[in-house]
Amino acid sequence: MKVGNAYYYSVQNFLSSSFLSKKLKIKIYRTIILPVVLYGCKTWSLTLREERRLRVFENRVLRRVFGPKSYEVTGEWRKLHNEELSDLYSLPNIVLVVKSRRMRWAGHLARMGGEGCTGFWWGDLRERDHWGGPDADGRIILRWIFRAWEGVVKTGWSWLRIGTGGGHL
Repeated sequence: MKVGNAYYYSVQNFLSSSFLSKKLKIKIYRTIILPVVLYGCKTWSLTLREERRLRVFENRVLRRVFGPKSYEVTGEWRKLHNEELSDLYSLPNIVLVVKSRRMRWAGHLARMGGEGCTGFWWGDLRERDHWGGPDADGRIILRWIFRAWEGVVKTGWSWLRIGTGGGHL
């Protein structure tokens, strides 16, 4: 998120420029800022607080892109409300993008097969020192995913049922 903020602040003059179209500003957001913010999101376990922070970040960028709105009667300027931003920005919001990428990743793991993907990921995680101790978040998340996949292989459940059951994937 910090690197995403840095990229946002580096292009914020372009996003508020009156010389660029809104379509081009959205393209700048989607090609420069969003990939940096969403790097590695396939393995995130989002809490409600993190979802809120992502929405706040996206709304801040979109307010910069679409600018303020003036009242017709008084002529005063005001910020766009969240609902107005979602109407103007017709693409899926950042939280839905994260969830869809996680589901795509889960499908990829399911297609790899049970034993192959578990050994591959665990080998990499155990060899890396920068993951920290056994209580590191990344290990806990992946440990839960791999236990779920072992259940899929043994019981024959579909990966979609696990991904949508409880919304915790």
